[in-house]
Amino acid sequence: MRATLLAVAAGVTLAAASTSAPTDPPNGPASATKVTPLILEKDEGEHRAWRPIEGAQGWAAQPGPFTFKVDRHNGGSSQLVFGTEDLPPGGTIDRHRHPGADEILFLQNGTARVSLGDRTREVHGGATVFIPTNTWISVTNIGAEAISCVFVFSAPGFDDFMRAESVAEGEKITPLTKAEDAQITKAHAHAVIYAQP
Repeated sequence: MRATLLAVAAGVTLAAASTSAPTDPPNGPASATKVTPLILEKDEGEHRAWRPIEGAQGWAAQPGPFTFKVDRHNGGSSQLVFGTEDLPPGGTIDRHRHPGADEILFLQNGTARVSLGDRTREVHGGATVFIPTNTWISVTNIGAEAISCVFVFSAPGFDDFMRAESVAEGEKITPLTKAEDAQITKAHAHAVIYAQP
């Protein structure tokens, strides 16, 4: 009899729990985007191109392509951002920091000079750079070949900045004015802060 009462009580408890309102995960409300498992080939993902900023010279004046593989819009991840980008010879990722996320940068090939916090080091293909939240980072391709980079952020935010400063593949690429760039940078200061030149 006691086992029967425990079984009935457990069944009532489970039924009540299944009809109660859903709870948000510990990291905040669930994403409105449906989470979808993904298997992507190298050339698959959301292809975009940076818009050059008026008056820029060299690599910064060219529309550089990058690809989002997994984020809120691709797979529906509310926890991380994963993508790829090629850094051409002489190209630089300007000195910046991310106030709201850790970042991992994996350089698949080539040779780069990486400045991280107060350290600068030459690295080669296969190098991994862990960039804790709020740590200054810059990367310069000092080799003769484009470096294929993989980036991972521990939280969304910088992806919004990247979308604001770029266009989807196939869209017309128009340069950003310096005023537009300043406005976008200010609006996304929670996700990225660039060092003043």
